[in-house]
Amino acid sequence: MVAVGVTSCYPPPVQYPYTEMVVSRRIQLKDNLLALLPPEEQVQPAAREEATWLADTAYKAAAGIARVNGSYFPGWAGNAFINSRLQDRGLCWHYQHDMFRELRRRPLNYFRIGCCVRDGGKASEHNCVYVAAKGAEWPEAWVLDAWMWNGRLKVDDARKLSRKRWADLPSICRIQSVYYQEGHQWPIEHWSVLRGPDNDYESYWLPEMRRSSQYRRMYDNVEKGKLEHPGRLTNY
Repeated sequence: MVAVGVTSCYPPPVQYPYTEMVVSRRIQLKDNLLALLPPEEQVQPAAREEATWLADTAYKAAAGIARVNGSYFPGWAGNAFINSRLQDRGLCWHYQHDMFRELRRRPLNYFRIGCCVRDGGKASEHNCVYVAAKGAEWPEAWVLDAWMWNGRLKVDDARKLSRKRWADLPSICRIQSVYYQEGHQWPIEHWSVLRGPDNDYESYWLPEMRRSSQYRRMYDNVEKGKLEHPGRLTNY
């Protein structure tokens, strides 16, 4: 845990998702996702390709999101800096929204992306996304947590989590689906919710949000991304 704490005090480098350790984890997540499907679907090439894409994108996106957010502190330490206004991006629900955005980049035929919460409404509240088989209900899913280790993806079997503490959160999915429909083309630098001049978080499309420092930062990030990676939507 000490090693994780030390290494997660900076965003993962670009090569992180391609290290031997993470490549192995990507393969394991792919296999875990496939196991959610009925046996007759698990062997279908299209289903295997979709599971591979989801697993690869999850690990790559988690690292990319941490770099774009510019978060240099993991988990609750990062929250303390944000709540003190020393940093403006990196709460768990920021990562939840961002991961939802990245996993909605393509239409899915075998899986679906959901949102979940632990200890909703309490001081220990924690928000994540999950992947389930299409048509399956919570908690038949795998939880993807990009926040805890600052972009180094943490994966949990939702079936083994506390039923008293963890719950499905379809309301957030409905809201985020308005911004990020399946197959959307928003760049990784886009944020659906911003911190405004009055310190409240609101939708990016409200006129008053354009006066916020976070809107300017998002705009600068998008323009920088276009210059550094012409024609791309991600910076994985």
